[in-house]
Amino acid sequence: MTISFRPLVAGDLAQLHEWLEQPHVRRWWRDPSTYDDVVAHYLPSIEGSDPSDHYVIVVDGRDAGMIETYLVSDYPEYDELVQVGEGVAGVDLLIGEHDLIGRGIGTETLRRFADEIVFARPQTKACVAGVEIENAASLRAFAKAGFEPVREYEEEGKPHRLLRRER
Repeated sequence: MTISFRPLVAGDLAQLHEWLEQPHVRRWWRDPSTYDDVVAHYLPSIEGSDPSDHYVIVVDGRDAGMIETYLVSDYPEYDELVQVGEGVAGVDLLIGEHDLIGRGIGTETLRRFADEIVFARPQTKACVAGVEIENAASLRAFAKAGFEPVREYEEEGKPHRLLRRER
C-alpha cells in the first residue's frame, strides 16, 4: 500500500463534501453540511488566508480522504482549551472512502503525515489531536501511530482525549 499527500485544491471540494456526508465520517466530523458551506469553510485555507493546511490522502493512486494540520497557537480558543504551548501542531483526518476504513490506512497515514509534513517544519516540536473518547477506532489509530494520551477534556459538550506525539 502506498500513501501520499497532495494539497487540497478548490477542485477537490465537491469530493470533500461527499466524504463529509458519509455516515461513518459525519458521526465524528461535524463540519459544514452543504457544498456552499464546505467551500466557505475550506477555500480560505486553499487560498492562503486561513493558517490551516489541508491535504488529500492518496492511497494506491486513489483519493481516499483528507488530513489537516495547523499550529494550535493560531487558534486561540482551541489553544486555551488544550493548553499545549508553542510549537505544537494539531492534526485531524478522515478516511472518506468507506471500503478503506478498518484496514490500517489511518494509522499509516498519521505516521507518514507527522514525519513528512508536520515535522518538516523545524519549529514544530510536537503534534496533538483531540479525539472523542467514544471514537475507539480513531483512538487506536493514533496510538498505533505513536500518539500518547495526555489528558481528557470536554469540547462541544463531548468528552475528548488529547493525544500527543513528540518530534
